[in-house]
Amino acid sequence: MRNLRLLRNGGCRPAAATGTPQCFCLGTEPGTVLVGSQHGLVELGSARDEVTREVDLTVEGFMPEDGSGCIVGIEDLPEQECVCVATAAGDILLCSLSTKQVECVGSVDSGLSTMSWSPDQELVLLVTGQQTLIMMTREFEPITEKQLHQDEFGEGKFVALGWGKKETQFHGSEGKQAAHHKQMEVSPTSAWDDGRPRVTWRGDGQFVAVSAVCPETGARKVRVWNRELVLQSTSEPVSGLEQALSWKPSGNLIASTQEKPNRHVVFLEKNGLLHGEFTLPFQKGQVKVNELLWNADSTILAIWLEDLQVDNSNPNSYVQLWTTGNYHWYLKQSLHFGSLEEYQLVSLLWDRENLYRLHVLCQGWHYFFYDWHWTIDHGMGENSQHMANVAVIDGDKVLVTAFQHAVVPPPMCTYELQLQQAVNQVAFHTDPKHSGDMAVLDADNKISVYRYGQSTTSDPTVRLGAVGGNGFKAAVETPYLDKTYRVDVGSSNNGVMNPLGLRFLTWLSDDSFLVVGQGQDAAQSVLHHLTAVPHETEAEEQRLSLRFSVPVDGEVISLCCTPATKTIALQLADRRILKYVWDASAPILEPWRSSSGCAVQFPYPCMQASITRIGDEEVILGLTDRCRFIVNDTEVASNITSFATYNEFLLVTTNSHTCQCFCLKNMPLKALQAGLSSAAAPNSETLRKVERGSRIITVVPQDTKVVLQMPRGNLETVHHRALVLAQIRKWLDRLMFREAFQSMRKLRINLNLLYDHNPKVFLENAENFIRQIDTVSYINLFFTELKEEDFTKTMYPSLNGSSKAQSYQHPDQKKVNLICDVMRVAMENIDPQKYCLSILTAHVKKSPPELEIALQKVHDLRENNTPDVKAVSAEEALKYLLFLVDVNELYDYSLGTYDFDLVIMVAEKSQKDPKEYLPFLNTLRKMETNYQRYTIDKYLKRYTKALGHLSKCGPEHFSEFLNLVKDQNQYCEALKLYPPSTQEYKDISDAYGEYLVQKQLYEQAALIFARAGIFAKALDAFQDSGSWQQALCMATRLGYTKDKLSSLARSMAGKLVEQRKHAEAAILLEQYTEDYEEALLLLLEGALWEEALRLIHKYGRLDILETNFKPAILEAQKSQLIFLCSQKEAFLRHKSRLQVVRELKEKACESLQDYETPNCPELDLFSETSSVVTASDMSSKYSHSNSRISVRSSKNRRKAERKRYSLKEGSPFEDIALLEVLGENVRAVETVKGDIHILLKQLVLFGYNEQAGTLQQVLEEVLQLVETSIPEIWTPHLQQSSVNPVLGPSSTANSIMAAYQQKRMMTPVVQDPELLIPPKLNKNLQWKLHLLQ
Repeated sequence: MRNLRLLRNGGCRPAAATGTPQCFCLGTEPGTVLVGSQHGLVELGSARDEVTREVDLTVEGFMPEDGSGCIVGIEDLPEQECVCVATAAGDILLCSLSTKQVECVGSVDSGLSTMSWSPDQELVLLVTGQQTLIMMTREFEPITEKQLHQDEFGEGKFVALGWGKKETQFHGSEGKQAAHHKQMEVSPTSAWDDGRPRVTWRGDGQFVAVSAVCPETGARKVRVWNRELVLQSTSEPVSGLEQALSWKPSGNLIASTQEKPNRHVVFLEKNGLLHGEFTLPFQKGQVKVNELLWNADSTILAIWLEDLQVDNSNPNSYVQLWTTGNYHWYLKQSLHFGSLEEYQLVSLLWDRENLYRLHVLCQGWHYFFYDWHWTIDHGMGENSQHMANVAVIDGDKVLVTAFQHAVVPPPMCTYELQLQQAVNQVAFHTDPKHSGDMAVLDADNKISVYRYGQSTTSDPTVRLGAVGGNGFKAAVETPYLDKTYRVDVGSSNNGVMNPLGLRFLTWLSDDSFLVVGQGQDAAQSVLHHLTAVPHETEAEEQRLSLRFSVPVDGEVISLCCTPATKTIALQLADRRILKYVWDASAPILEPWRSSSGCAVQFPYPCMQASITRIGDEEVILGLTDRCRFIVNDTEVASNITSFATYNEFLLVTTNSHTCQCFCLKNMPLKALQAGLSSAAAPNSETLRKVERGSRIITVVPQDTKVVLQMPRGNLETVHHRALVLAQIRKWLDRLMFREAFQSMRKLRINLNLLYDHNPKVFLENAENFIRQIDTVSYINLFFTELKEEDFTKTMYPSLNGSSKAQSYQHPDQKKVNLICDVMRVAMENIDPQKYCLSILTAHVKKSPPELEIALQKVHDLRENNTPDVKAVSAEEALKYLLFLVDVNELYDYSLGTYDFDLVIMVAEKSQKDPKEYLPFLNTLRKMETNYQRYTIDKYLKRYTKALGHLSKCGPEHFSEFLNLVKDQNQYCEALKLYPPSTQEYKDISDAYGEYLVQKQLYEQAALIFARAGIFAKALDAFQDSGSWQQALCMATRLGYTKDKLSSLARSMAGKLVEQRKHAEAAILLEQYTEDYEEALLLLLEGALWEEALRLIHKYGRLDILETNFKPAILEAQKSQLIFLCSQKEAFLRHKSRLQVVRELKEKACESLQDYETPNCPELDLFSETSSVVTASDMSSKYSHSNSRISVRSSKNRRKAERKRYSLKEGSPFEDIALLEVLGENVRAVETVKGDIHILLKQLVLFGYNEQAGTLQQVLEEVLQLVETSIPEIWTPHLQQSSVNPVLGPSSTANSIMAAYQQKRMMTPVVQDPELLIPPKLNKNLQWKLHLLQ
């Protein structure tokens, strides 16, 4: 689908050159050409019209002075800094252009007809006048000499395996008669054949092919030789084989020509067999082919032709450029050099460096070069119906494919335009309203204009292609030939005939065209504005005259146009970008400036350019032949093979065989650069895989098609997810639900997007949606795809981030239920009969499914047997319901409706055996209604409903009721079914209480027992739960005697003492057993001094003060002193050890600053032996051991948790263990402050001031020590790390690295961060007694 576009052309004509040129080659310096004439060697520079250097060979006598000498070969040898020249006389000369010295390195007496160097310039092959081949090295040492004409085939001779005679073999399409054909006589060469041997090398230089006229038959044969000049193969006899010969550089074919009814280009394989051909567009005997030349990448075949039948004048010369795709040969460009003698071609060459540069030398010393590149000619509009047309040049035809209507693979097309001459350029109208109209520039400098619309008669020059014929009516509209214009500008420039003098044809407005021509200077271009001249006569041909010209300071090498702003961007050879506004009153040509005001210059020359908008700025995009993608003057990617813009989208294909799509609307350049350089997320809508080597041909507007072409030439259409979603969103915004739905269904887009795109709008337009979709099966499909998730956040997040989705869900309703309800109501309003199946689907899709309602609707259909044709029958509805729901599930639901007709209706559709379900249903039918329903509910395991029905069946079924309650633990539901006053309520409560006692929920069991009046069981349960007050209440309700109550109180007091509840035990003993002495002893044991004093004074037993009270408080003072001293000693010991451990750790960390271990960022502790143990190692160790312990008892697990932080010196986590112990010490001291305060008061009361003072002083010292030590132990950065842990769920790689660099990693990685927080001291508690200070 690509055409060749001329990027630039140039050349020179030196005034001083003498003689006539005979052959030429390219010089080492860029832009120089070495030409051989009958007098010597001339170097031309393409920039200047003069000879830069020359060497005269007549002076030394190597060439005759009369001008009869002939140079047969010329080659520039850059390593030897000289030029090798072979003369027909047989001399091989090395000429130095700088010193003008000539050295003869060899001579052949019989003369030379050809000299050909291998592509690597390591070997040279000479063909002598005696028809021999001489292979020499680059130093001109002979390797071997062979006769050109050999009798044998060569080393690659075919081996006959003796598989029968020719007559018995398969002959394919030729049929059996092919076996009896006689071998045709090989006709000799044409009269115009010069008889000279032709030599061509394969691209890698391993083989060389030589075409020569056989002296016996007079026909040409092609022989293939290797580098040692060993014959490999000889071509099969080809009748009328001609002189042109060129081996494809990629190596698979050798091109030549053959005389047939039409002139043919034929291809030979290395083994000598024919392999393919194509026809040249000339009659037999009309032209001769002088040369064939492949360009360096084997994509273009140049053919040099001359007219044969010419009377009394010079023949016309042509150069044609052919390319192939999908096994079809296209004539892409035709250069007509006319018949003037000075423009007769001498030779042509393809450039080795610049793959698409063609060099041409004419007899009058005219030298031209042409730079081509590939382009795709397609319509630029966005609104008309002819906007996705792509035009392909094929000789005198333009093949147009309208991708809007059908994707027709090349070489076929939708329709073709037949012109008088070979076509060189096609331009589509820049006006978006007429973007299908075409202007075609042919080799005669005529522009043919094809338009759509007004013409009523069919145009004979327009012929339908693949879409017409065979009785089908073509739906595609074809254009008609409106006008033909003759262009007077550019064909002759300064009297110099230059084919393709005009390039970059651009159709601006109705009769206005823009072309780029060559300026006075070689490095200048001119913009020509052409307009139609009003013509008086009814001539078929009109003339385009030059309205004005705008000179450009530089050579224009690409041009792109934007119709919206009437702007053209020109790229110059020095990569500058110029902006040309053509619609202004005076044309403006100025540098293209970016938003910052800087003039834009591409970093590399770009072969394809396009104008688009990124955000609010108009930018120019460029793509180089080396896959570099450029936006303004910034290179954003280096792996792009093709690109296209469409609306706000940019599509690119990459070397990694992906097609990416970007929305440029709100995308900054940096984001685009990041998107192109990084791999997109796997489910991202921006990226999709494509076939290797795919290139974008066009994007079909207002559709989602992207047409790609494969390297072979076949087409592939993809619907890029980003374009699809953008189009669907546009349709949904315009409430075009039908179009959106059909596209989503066809392209497998999840239908949830219909709602999620804009829930509010969808729910408000539910009726509109149903009317547009209309088809019941489509609505059902929508229902079945519904899911709770929001697809605009998960699967299809918006490319530009501006999603319109706002949650329109009611907080108490799920999304699916909401849609089902709204749509069901809408369908019932429109036509409940038509949408019956969809209404059923809406019920079933809800969560939980409303199957009973759905079944009821089916049942109603059965009852209302209306004769309406449109209505769905009950049979159909049930069948559909069974498609949605499993039949066994539906059977159970139908049973749950207690409607036996419905049950039988469903059962008939299932695989169930009637012998199973009929007896079961008959048994149910015989039962009383409530018991029947209980049986059904129990069968369906709906126990709550079953209990409700069974409770109505009377007292004779209560035992069955109670058993069911016990089996299914349905106690709460059962209690609701009976009044509290009934015996049934009491029985259920009794069973419930027993159940709770089994679960060891004694207090709840006691409450249930007490509520039901089962006081004995309530008493036991309250006793077990430790609620002694409630137990005594129950005892009173049971009418306990005083003695019984006393023994109950004593037993409960014993239990309370075990739980260290001395005060409550004392109340029981004092109030219910009247044993105040025992109560007093319990109070002293529990250190409840003030309560003990109250009882002593209440009962007047002051003697107990001396015997029990005072010794008890003194004993308490001693034990508190011992406790405080031990805590102080332990605190100091652990604190000093923590200091040592931290110092060791800091030293080890410093020594590892230069030598980091892989786990270094997590260092926790270093023992005195400097063994390093890291947190990750330890965590894995503990997680491993814990996973082993977890299967053991909880006691063992708690033990393992306690052992996690060991105090053993040098153990891992020793500092954490020390922190834990120090924290426990502080909390223990803090806890006893209140107890000591009460004790101090009693000691002072009874005059023990000394003991009280000692105790107060010791506690004060301990508290002071703790208070001053806390900031040293729990340092501020340790507390900070507990708030922001270095490692954790919210950590990032950067935060961990920063923490490490700040040496925060000294903080151990712990599983209990609360250990890093210092314990709180309660300073509000006034525990000190001032009278002791």
